[in-house]
Amino acid sequence: MITETLIKLFRRDLNVLKQEINAYNIEENLWVSNETISNSAGNLALHLIGNLNHFIGATLGDSAYVRQRDLEFSLKDVTKEEMIIQIDDTIRVVESVLNHLTDADLQKEYKRRAFEDVMTTEYFLVHLSMHLAYHLGQINYHRRLLDI
Repeated sequence: MITETLIKLFRRDLNVLKQEINAYNIEENLWVSNETISNSAGNLALHLIGNLNHFIGATLGDSAYVRQRDLEFSLKDVTKEEMIIQIDDTIRVVESVLNHLTDADLQKEYKRRAFEDVMTTEYFLVHLSMHLAYHLGQINYHRRLLDI
């Protein structure tokens, strides 16, 4: 079933996210942005945590998570240790929710916004995995460019 594949991919990429966060030599550089790089690695990591906890945890898993998207991009100076804890918590949420989805659940309509194209839950989960990988690449590049 595709959920097994998605669990492996989410776990892999979230663990890589932890490695990227820990790879910063200077912790303050997690929060660096400038005129050409508008989002810091720290804020992108918080965005990924919020995104997955909202769309998988709260929406599919009925968790009590309440997303504060604005804070994902405005909070600064969250410690590496706190981000790692949040990423570990996110891994557990993603695995738990995906482990409980049935084939029928995956084929249900997933409507994110009014007037948006209709998609299946399966399609949206693949989208979320790609979204994670996209921002993970940005974080990797941010670290190699600015953490010198």
